[in-house]
Amino acid sequence: MTETRTATTASAIMLTSVNPVSGEPIGSWAIDDAAAVDAAVERARSAAQQWRDLGFAERKKALRRWAAQIINNVDEFCALITAENGKPTDDAYLEVILAVEHMNWAGANAHKVLKPKKVRPGLLMANIEAVIEQRPHGVVGVIGPWNYPVYTPTGSIAYALAAGNTVVFKPSELTTAIGHWFVDAFTAANPALPQGILSVVTGPGDTGRALVESGVDMIAFTGSTATGKRIMEAAAQRLTPVVLECGGKDAAIVAEDADIPAAADAIVWSAMANSGQTCVGTERCYVVESVLKEFLVEVTARVGELTPGTSYGPMTLPSQIDVVAEHVGDALAKGATAVFGGSESINAPFVGPIVLLDVPEDSTAVREETFGPTLTVRGVRDVAEAIELSNASRYGLASSVYSRKRGTEIARALRVGATSINSPLSYGGIPALPFGGVGESGIGRIHGAAGLLGFSRPHSIARQRFAIPGMALQSFARTEQTMQLVRKITARRFGRAK
Repeated sequence: MTETRTATTASAIMLTSVNPVSGEPIGSWAIDDAAAVDAAVERARSAAQQWRDLGFAERKKALRRWAAQIINNVDEFCALITAENGKPTDDAYLEVILAVEHMNWAGANAHKVLKPKKVRPGLLMANIEAVIEQRPHGVVGVIGPWNYPVYTPTGSIAYALAAGNTVVFKPSELTTAIGHWFVDAFTAANPALPQGILSVVTGPGDTGRALVESGVDMIAFTGSTATGKRIMEAAAQRLTPVVLECGGKDAAIVAEDADIPAAADAIVWSAMANSGQTCVGTERCYVVESVLKEFLVEVTARVGELTPGTSYGPMTLPSQIDVVAEHVGDALAKGATAVFGGSESINAPFVGPIVLLDVPEDSTAVREETFGPTLTVRGVRDVAEAIELSNASRYGLASSVYSRKRGTEIARALRVGATSINSPLSYGGIPALPFGGVGESGIGRIHGAAGLLGFSRPHSIARQRFAIPGMALQSFARTEQTMQLVRKITARRFGRAK
């Protein structure tokens, strides 16, 4: 992000995003200060009533029109994603398709998940009708990342909109053009709807902070754990609810009965795709000793076929290259072996694939999020040791397991929010599955029914349908005879264990 001044708006500080490979500017936008953010939130609040009152069916249509607008202009959008983010065009297309899948699922399933639901009132409240109704929070602030600038924020934006909220979106300063295109597509697809249902604010961290402090009714954030903690602290001042999808140090477990070639192929893709800049990408791999040698042969053969700049893009965030170099250097200094690549693989803006063997568990390459095309591999005596080491991380976002017969059993023992068995990252492509982590990987869930419920709040309504003579329990007029009857009923119902 660079700051410049323009002749036409001399008082405006501008943000310019650039191509991460060439350094050529993509575009410039005035940075939104706190006043501009507050104005965007107020527009969203003004539109909230009309958007909510449209109902589930009309909101579904609006989301489908948005999806169609994106797909009908997908080549233009993907070219912009490649230019500003750096990922290959095919990867950009797959990201857009996943986002559209989630838009359509959220719109199609919001009524089923969020419609009023009657619940049993119990014997003592038999004359009461009990209903749970889900209400939208109001205005949701969404702060998105740069690594998946379309798919990831869609997991919050689409579900928040489907639940009846309006949204103010702050994209990463590294992918501002993508964020504006994305929001403009919604407006173009729904010209009859009021302004403010989905809007975008532009800027670095200060703009995000202003959004958190603006009085929005909920915050959805994706990014680093450190930033997530600061957002949660700021949101706590108003007790603003948050959903935080933060860092990960995801592990893969390769059991002795795994299909080794298939496991190696999946893990290499998970670790290296998007230049390793994937929060749920595999960074650690624990392999049962009996198949370790075969696994390493398969892995090195596959990473040897990768070409940075073709197989995957550049490091989008320049400073992340220093993190990769630090982690690799620390691992090698502590006795790890470079099975493929090493420090010489780091040639900004690209990092070649790096595979490290026997990296000590106390090294930064194992303990901290590297967010680059690196993979640490360690042999273990059995699956039990692999599970223990996988769970030792302070993170707990996702994981993968490779086993012909024990995949589900192993998955159930892992302290994470999602697990993919015999495939990489499959949970992310299934809209019905909730997504989020435990520990320092975050709080709350996006996607699926849990995501829709998270972007709404329950309102419990109890309505007396008729009075029961002599059963006025919630009244000073109740009698001793009434209480004796209640005692008998209670003893009969709960006094005997079955």
